[in-house]
Amino acid sequence: MIEAIVYSSYAGHTQMFAKLLGKETGLKVLSLDEAKALKEGTEIVYLGWLVGGNVANYEKAVKRFRIVAVGAVGMSAPGKQEPDIRKSNKLPDEVPVFELQGGYEPDKVHGIYKLMMKMMGGLIGKQLRAKPDRTPEEDEMLEMMKSGKNCVTGEQLAPLVNFIREA
Repeated sequence: MIEAIVYSSYAGHTQMFAKLLGKETGLKVLSLDEAKALKEGTEIVYLGWLVGGNVANYEKAVKRFRIVAVGAVGMSAPGKQEPDIRKSNKLPDEVPVFELQGGYEPDKVHGIYKLMMKMMGGLIGKQLRAKPDRTPEEDEMLEMMKSGKNCVTGEQLAPLVNFIREA
């Protein structure tokens, strides 16, 4: 039985999703640090932000808890990264991955991540600007990298809410 939603957040998007999910399901919501109060082996849903294709702090969480589903929060629109997320995090086939678009807010990014985003934004931005047949998703990504955008919505959580209710 799922007992909690545990999350790791950097700029706040993952925390927002976790709180929305908790409100919708009635499960308690804890940061990974707060979750130390839970017993080892507790069944949880884990939400983490994507950094370099990895779900942040998943390795720490999986050592302590029984993760029954993963929410991967990134900048991109959901639907294309699941195989890469599963592979880079060594996620078992039986653990569903739910991609969630959190957004990007440049003023909330600091240190090494700011440098990484600047480099990535320059490279990807240059490629996208040069592309004559950009998709609407690519236009949105280009604009997000330039100005920032919070994409957190409760609607994105519907498949994960259904999974939790059916578990």
